Amino acid sequence: MEKPPRTSLDRDAWIQGALAVVAEDGMDGLRVEVLAKKLGVTKGSFYWHFKDRRDLVDGVLTTWKEGRIRDIRKQTSAEPGGELAALYHTIEVYAAAKNRKGIAIEAAIRMWARQDAATAAIVEEVDATRLDCTRQLFVALGLPEAEAKARSVLLYAYVFGFSMMQCGQFPMDAARTKRWIMERITQ
Repeated sequence: MEKPPRTSLDRDAWIQGALAVVAEDGMDGLRVEVLAKKLGVTKGSFYWHFKDRRDLVDGVLTTWKEGRIRDIRKQTSAEPGGELAALYHTIEVYAAAKNRKGIAIEAAIRMWARQDAATAAIVEEVDATRLDCTRQLFVALGLPEAEAKARSVLLYAYVFGFSMMQCGQFPMDAARTKRWIMERITQ
């Protein structure tokens, strides 16, 4: 009987697998042996691409950071005159509950940042980029700098808070409520 061919993974495949584990089990659940088993490879394959678990964690954090920064820049890009539409779009995208995996990864990384200084610095960099991108949109709409900063904080406090809430038992028209909040944040 022939043996099935061994699966070969590159560094990025390990990181993508690790992100899936983080979404399910948090950063504490990210174990080399468990990840190797989930990916159908040996632990030796891991050490071909990473020095140790911290090297994997750093790869996960770098991938997350670069993806978040790339995404927010894409979501907030606007031609002159399109800033309000870009803000609405950003709120719509980030307040949507459709990406549970992304929300779970975000929450896990933020929790990890509470005990790991390197992770905290990465989260702070992502948040600063997020806030600055929306601040620029508010400034382009004519708001003073201080108000533009405050509205940027309010925007993200809303979208992250709302995306993590379970409002199914609260009697409200979700679409109408979201629109009302979006108008308060942007106008």
